[in-house]
Amino acid sequence: MAIKAGIDVEANNNIPLCVDLDGTLIATDTLMESALILIKLKPWFIFILPFWILKGKLYFKNQIHKIAVPVYESLPFNDNVLEFLTKEHSKGRKIILATASQADIAVNVAESLGIFDDIIGSENGINLRAEHKRDRLIKLFGEKGFDYMGDSKADIPVFEKSRFAYLVNPKKKILDQANKFGNVKHVFKNKSNKIKLLIKEIRVYQWVKNTLIFLPVLMAHKTPDFSLITQLLIAFFSFGFIASSVYVVNDLLDLNSDRSHPRKCRRPFASGQLPLTIGFTLAPMLLLLGFGLSAAFLNWQFNAVIWSYFGLTTAYSFLLKRIHIFDIIILSMLYTIRLFAGAVVAGVPSSPWLMAFSMFIFFSLAVVKRYTELLVMKQENRTKTAGRGYLTSDADLLLSIGTTSGLLSVLVFALYINSKEITFLYKNPHLLYLVAPLLLFGILRIWFKAHRGEMNDDPIVFAGKDPASYIIGAIIFIIVLGASL
Repeated sequence: MAIKAGIDVEANNNIPLCVDLDGTLIATDTLMESALILIKLKPWFIFILPFWILKGKLYFKNQIHKIAVPVYESLPFNDNVLEFLTKEHSKGRKIILATASQADIAVNVAESLGIFDDIIGSENGINLRAEHKRDRLIKLFGEKGFDYMGDSKADIPVFEKSRFAYLVNPKKKILDQANKFGNVKHVFKNKSNKIKLLIKEIRVYQWVKNTLIFLPVLMAHKTPDFSLITQLLIAFFSFGFIASSVYVVNDLLDLNSDRSHPRKCRRPFASGQLPLTIGFTLAPMLLLLGFGLSAAFLNWQFNAVIWSYFGLTTAYSFLLKRIHIFDIIILSMLYTIRLFAGAVVAGVPSSPWLMAFSMFIFFSLAVVKRYTELLVMKQENRTKTAGRGYLTSDADLLLSIGTTSGLLSVLVFALYINSKEITFLYKNPHLLYLVAPLLLFGILRIWFKAHRGEMNDDPIVFAGKDPASYIIGAIIFIIVLGASL
């Protein structure tokens, strides 16, 4: 039954091949993408959308598309489907795009391909879906007078009346239903590991940032007992789940800008490897896990901090990341909040020296992130970053700002060594002077790598993978331990 894409499967080219759009030709959903663009542009509309849905799917589509439409040029196609359709078209076969999306959207998507002989979409008050699509195709071509390619439950009535059915990444239940009609010609499947994609999407590797939660306890020289270690670990995971939910929301809102980025275009939602519907479930689930853990096991001060963190990241996602300079300040604050959270969990005072040091060093690392993005844009001869407030010509200025901030963090550390507070914590504080050159080396090394285009990760994530950073960290730990004894 099954054939490989590209093999000649149709001797009779008079039989048209009708192709669905969402989830079939393209690896995404144009309505969902439009809704996300609308929410990003006008977040308050999230409270209006349910009322539009109550008035019917077609009304919902019409209202959304009056305000927002997807960026057609960047939509991800199912490559194996597109290859097959292109070869069929080259043999002279008639290819019809038949979609429940509005006709004007279908036209815009299809125009760039040049393989469709006709386009049929929702119009004149009819949502061309399920039975409506089936009846329209029968009226045009007759029962069994067309082949049909689709992916969803709504396509089952169309499969039944088509001569041959082509399924694209179907769920098992849908494939089983289609097989009952005895006309399944081929099943197109994209090979992907959903578990790996989910782990990639929630960015578990970014959780290395949450180790900052443990730092205030170490800096205060407090010996943690089992109860405190447990609380710190819960705080670690609580931050991780909430941060991951924000990453999911960010990726859903940034589909267009991510697709224009050479690395971010490979993210699971932007590339179409994960359906957008998963994101709508995943984000609230992670959020509930994070807040549930903190509410059940941690003190009210930590809960206040983590709610503040969520509020700040949400504001960042919808607005603040588009304001240049301010976005970097917010990013650096998100690092520092983790330090403050660790302090309130452990019940230790927040050291003003640690906070001042963190302010400068994390600002420097946040600038690294933006600077590397500008370098990539520069290499592609772009003048402005997508979804950000920077010009590629700002790169040199950011380089100066970032390195200066990093050096200031070392100055704060040097001043800390000469403070009165240090005598209460260290028996041999003079040994800490050895840490300063190591910090200088580590910070400047990151900036050298960024300047050479070798910084492909978040700088803290980079440090978590970098052997040299581990060596520097181990030497600093030994020095600090020696200063304490």
